[in-house]
Amino acid sequence: MTSKKFDVVILGGGNAGIGVTGPVRRAGLSVAMIEPRDLGGTCPNRGCTPKKILVAAGQALHDIERASAHHITVGNPQLDWAALIDREKAMIKDIPANLALAMARRDVEVIRGQGAFVGPNAIRVGDRVLEAKHIVIATGSKARPLPIPGAEHMITSDEMLSERELPASVIFIGGGVISLEFGHVYARAGSAVAVLEALPQLLPAMDVDAVAQLQAESERIGIKVRTGVAVQRIEPADGRFRVIFAHGGIEQALEADRVVNGAGRIANVGSLDLARGQVEHANGRVAIDRHLRSTSNPRVHVCGDAVPISAQLSPIATYEGDIVGRNIVDGPKHAPDYTGMATSVYTVPALAAVGLTEEAARQTGSAVDVHVNDMRDWFSSRSYAETVAWSKVIVDHATDRILGAHFVGHAGQELINVFGLAVKFGITAKQLRDNVYAYPTFSADIKHMLGHA
Repeated sequence: MTSKKFDVVILGGGNAGIGVTGPVRRAGLSVAMIEPRDLGGTCPNRGCTPKKILVAAGQALHDIERASAHHITVGNPQLDWAALIDREKAMIKDIPANLALAMARRDVEVIRGQGAFVGPNAIRVGDRVLEAKHIVIATGSKARPLPIPGAEHMITSDEMLSERELPASVIFIGGGVISLEFGHVYARAGSAVAVLEALPQLLPAMDVDAVAQLQAESERIGIKVRTGVAVQRIEPADGRFRVIFAHGGIEQALEADRVVNGAGRIANVGSLDLARGQVEHANGRVAIDRHLRSTSNPRVHVCGDAVPISAQLSPIATYEGDIVGRNIVDGPKHAPDYTGMATSVYTVPALAAVGLTEEAARQTGSAVDVHVNDMRDWFSSRSYAETVAWSKVIVDHATDRILGAHFVGHAGQELINVFGLAVKFGITAKQLRDNVYAYPTFSADIKHMLGHA
C-alpha cells in the first residue's frame, strides 16, 4: 500500500469533476482525479451527447413526414439503425482521449479505478491511499433500480445506445425524460413503443398543460401511454418479454422485444463508504450546505448529479464544479444560483421549460397572468407545418416579471434561453414585448406569446 498527498482529490471524471479542476489548478493546487470508466462521465459517453445524435435522426424523420405539406414527394424512409449507431459511436469515440489530454495539460493526475473513503481526508483506490485537504464527490448518477420481480430483464440507456439492431417493440417502465426521448426516436424509426408511468402524469416535475401537449403528440406518432399503473412483474415470453401491470384496478399485460428502465437516475454514491469519510447521508443523498460542502465534514464537497438539490443536467454539473473549485481556493464564499436555468426534453418536437410551473406560481400566493397560446395557426407555425406549437408564459401581475415559461415545439428548446435570461435578470414582459426581433423567426412571436404586441 502506497500513500500520496494532494491538495484536492476528485472522485469522478465527468463534467462536474472537470469543472473543479479549472479554478484549483489556476491557483496552483495539486489535484488527483479518480475515474473508474471513461473521462467525461455519462453525458458525453453514454448520455446526452450520443443520444442527441439519435434525436437528430428522429428530427430528420419528422421533417420527412411533413414533406408533403411543402409539396415535396418522398418515398417511405428507411433508417439503417446499425449504421446510425455506428455514426453515434464514431462521433463520441475521441471524447475520453481528448479529455485525458486536457487533464494532462492542466497537470491533473488521473487515476483509473474505484475510489472510496478510508478516513475523513483519505481515499483508497486500488493499492494506493490518497490524502487530501479537500475531497470532491463528483461521481455522477446511475439508473434508479426498480424493485420489480423480473427487473433483471430490463436494459438501460447504456444498452440502447449500443444495440445495432432496432427492436420491433419496446416498453419503457417510467415516463421520464429517458423514456420519452428514446421513445420518440424508436417510434419514428418504426418500433412499437409503450410507456408505463406509476404517477398520474408523465414528466411529473413539468407543467401539467405542457406535458398534456407532449403526450398528445407522442400518441399521435403511435406511442401508447399508460399513467397511474402499478407494474407487478416482468417475465420472459417466447423470446420476448411480458410486463404485467395493474391499471384502473384491472390486471393487464403488454409484450415487447425490449423492456427499458426509464425510471430516472440516482446519485452514484453507494460504493464510496461515506460513513468512513464522516459524510452524513441518507437514502443516497449527501447532506450539504449552501456552499456545496458536506454538513458533517466540510473538507468534502459535492457537485454534479450527486447534489441532492439540483437537476441532473450536464451544464449544471459544470457550473457546480466551478463553484466547488472556487470555494476550495477562496473559502466558502460562493453558492449556486439555479434561477433561470432552462431545461429541455429532446423529444421531436421538444418540450422546454424554465422557472415555475403554473401550479407552483399560484401556490406562491401572488397574482399571476398566465398567457397560453396554441400557435399551430400562426403564420410561422404553418410555414413549417408544425404538428404542435404551444406556449405558456407566467407573469407576476404586480411586477411584470417572468416567473416561468413552457414550450412544446416552435423551436422552444432555443427560445427558452431568452426566457431564462428574463427570469434570471428580471427582464419584464413589457421589455420582451418592446424588443425588436429578427423577422421572420420564431423569436418574433415572443411578443405575441405575451398577450399583446
